[in-house]
Amino acid sequence: MSTAGVTIAIRPAAGGDVAAIDALLRAVFPRADEADLVRQLCVDGDMVLMMVAMDEESGVLVGAVAFSRMAVEVGGKAIAAVALAPVAVAVGYRRQGVAEALIQAGIERIEAARVVLCFVLGESAFYERFGFHADYAKNFDSPYAGEHLLAMPVQGGLMPCGARGAATHAAAFARLG
Repeated sequence: MSTAGVTIAIRPAAGGDVAAIDALLRAVFPRADEADLVRQLCVDGDMVLMMVAMDEESGVLVGAVAFSRMAVEVGGKAIAAVALAPVAVAVGYRRQGVAEALIQAGIERIEAARVVLCFVLGESAFYERFGFHADYAKNFDSPYAGEHLLAMPVQGGLMPCGARGAATHAAAFARLG
């Protein structure tokens, strides 16, 4: 992707990106909660996918988005689901489509991995453009239930039929402040 004369490459994170991801999260957010969350998701084995955005000219990591494992039930059966969080973009690269490109690339990968539902806790005005909506998350049993818990059916937009059960984020989320 090219934005404001800068070429951004989106790719899955690699082991060599760990320190840069941590530094980005600590620089972008007011507290270390998101950096600690990502680290704990990795330690616990709950990280499903981390995508990064790189400034190709400078080689600097300028964005990241994480998708982590969730335990979700529909109709009494476990379904493959993930949580999107956090998403971060360096200050000088915001409002140029970097977050959107990261999220879209991540959604394409989780769809290919046969994930059925993706949840996010956020503003519907931003996330609805990807297909997230509060109605899809409604009636799931979650401590985050409410207008800001959004979900998106990943497999061709098809929502699984059946009574909504638990939508449980990875344990690392419970440690957030």
